[in-house]
Amino acid sequence: MILSALGLTAATLASAVPARRASASSGQLLAACRVAWEQGGQLVALWLSDERDRDRGYCLRVLLRDGEGLTLLEHTMPDGDVQYPDLAAIFPAAGRMQRAAFDLVGIPSEGDDQRPWLWMASWPIDQFPLRRDFEAQAKWQPGEETYAFVKVEGEGVHEIPVGPVHAGTIEPGQFRFQVVGEKVLRLEVRLGWSHKGIEKRFESMTIAEGGRLAGRVSGDSTVAYACAYAQAAEAIAGTTVPSRALWLRALLLERERIANHLGDLGALGNDAGFAFGLAQFSRLREDTLRTNLAAFGHRLLMDVVVPGGVRHDLADEDAERIGIECATLEREMRILRDIYDDHDGMQDRFRNCGRVPPDIAVKLGLTGLAGRASGQARDLRCDFPVTPYDTLGVRLATSTAGDVAARVAVRFDEAAESLRLVRAILDALPDGDVHAPVAQVPEFRQGLGYVEGWRGPVLVALTSGPDNSIRRCHPHDPSWQNWPVVEHAIIDNIVPDFPLINKSFNLSYSGHDL
Repeated sequence: MILSALGLTAATLASAVPARRASASSGQLLAACRVAWEQGGQLVALWLSDERDRDRGYCLRVLLRDGEGLTLLEHTMPDGDVQYPDLAAIFPAAGRMQRAAFDLVGIPSEGDDQRPWLWMASWPIDQFPLRRDFEAQAKWQPGEETYAFVKVEGEGVHEIPVGPVHAGTIEPGQFRFQVVGEKVLRLEVRLGWSHKGIEKRFESMTIAEGGRLAGRVSGDSTVAYACAYAQAAEAIAGTTVPSRALWLRALLLERERIANHLGDLGALGNDAGFAFGLAQFSRLREDTLRTNLAAFGHRLLMDVVVPGGVRHDLADEDAERIGIECATLEREMRILRDIYDDHDGMQDRFRNCGRVPPDIAVKLGLTGLAGRASGQARDLRCDFPVTPYDTLGVRLATSTAGDVAARVAVRFDEAAESLRLVRAILDALPDGDVHAPVAQVPEFRQGLGYVEGWRGPVLVALTSGPDNSIRRCHPHDPSWQNWPVVEHAIIDNIVPDFPLINKSFNLSYSGHDL
C-alpha cells in the first residue's frame, strides 16, 4: 500500500511476516513515511549501516508497518558528509533512533536535536563503533561529557534529578522532573547507560552463534528475541522448521508472557502499597519459573530456541505438569483479580493515573501491551499469525482508558489468554522432530524476524556476510517507541506516582540501549 501509492518498485524480503523492500531517495523516503502515517501505519525501526566496503556508502534503513505487512525503505548516501531527512516530525519515536544511529555510525539526520544518545565519552567522539574501520579492540581513557537537559523556567518551577543510579536493583536510567508544587510539568528521560556494544559484537559471530547473543539482548524477553533471530536466519537460509518446534516456540513465548505478567502484577500492587499482591504473584511466578527449569532446563527459557527449531523437546510428564499448573494459575489469578478490583485504596491509585488517551497513543506511536491499553488493537499473533497462531485464534485484550488501571487489566486478560493458549498448544502438539539443520547462508542476504513479545513486537533485522558470518544485526525493542510516551504519561501527575506509572509500562533499559 505504501509503495504502490508512490510508484516505487518493490522486491520481496525474506521474512516470516509479509515484507517488501525498496530503494528510496530522500524525497521518496519522506513521502512514504507521510503516506504510512496517513494510512495508520507505524514506524517499526530505523538504523544505519556502513556499506563503504561494497562501494555503496552508507545506508539508512527505515522499516514501516501497515495492514499488508512490513516495508523496508533503503536510502543510500555516498559519503559521511550528507544528512538524511528528519523523520521525527512524522514519527516522534524516530528522534532517539536517529540520535543513536549517529552515535554508532556517524551520519546525522536533519533534525534539530543532535544531542548524543548512546555516546557517554566511553570512546572518542570522532569514532563510530559500527563503521567498518572502527578498531573494536582499542582502549581509550574515559572522558567526560555534559548532557543538556531541557529546562522549564518560571516562577515556582523546581527540578528533581533522579538517577542514573537508583536505590533498587534496577537498571540505570536518568530522569529530570520539572515540577510546580506536587505536579509534574515535564519529564525528560536519558538512557544509554546500559550500552553493551551488542550490535558490534554480532559482527564477530557466525549466524549459528548469533542466536545465543540475541537471546541476551533483554533477559526478560529472551524467547522473543531468540525467536525473532531464528525467524530471520531461517528466512534467509530457506530453512523449513519442523511443525512441533514451531508449536513449542509458541508455548515458550506464552510462558514467557505469563511469567512477566505475574511479576508485573505483583510489583504494581506493591507500588500501590499492597504488599500482599507482591507476595502472592511472586509466589506464582516462582512456581512458573521452576516449572520452566524442570521442563526446558532454564528458569527464563534462555538458549531453548535456536535457528532451525528448539534445543529441548517437551517430555510427556512435563507437559502434564504444565497443564496442571495452568489450572492452578487460572484459579488463583481469578481470586487475586477480584481482590485487586475490590481494593478501593489500590484502585484509587490506579484509576486516571498516568493516562495516555488513544489519540495521544496514535500520535506518539505507542505499541505493544501499553498500546492495547490505550485503544491500539495491534498484536502480531492476530494481525500476521504464523504457525500455530493461525489456528489458535488469539483473543485480543484491549482497553481505551489508557491509565494504570487499564494496563493492569490488560495484563490480567493477556495472562488468562496465554494460559488458555498453553492448554490448547499442549492438546494439539504434533509429533515429530524439533530441529532442522540450517543451510549455509549466501552472503549479503537480508532477513527479518518479527515476533509479538510480552512487552510488544520485537524485531531482528539480519544481514549475512561471507562464510556464514553476520554482517549486520539490528535488534529492536518496543521500548524505543514507548519510552517517550512515559514522559507524556506523567504530566499533571505527582512525582510519587512515577514509580507506579513507570512500572505499569515496565519498559526495557537493556533492550533499548543494546
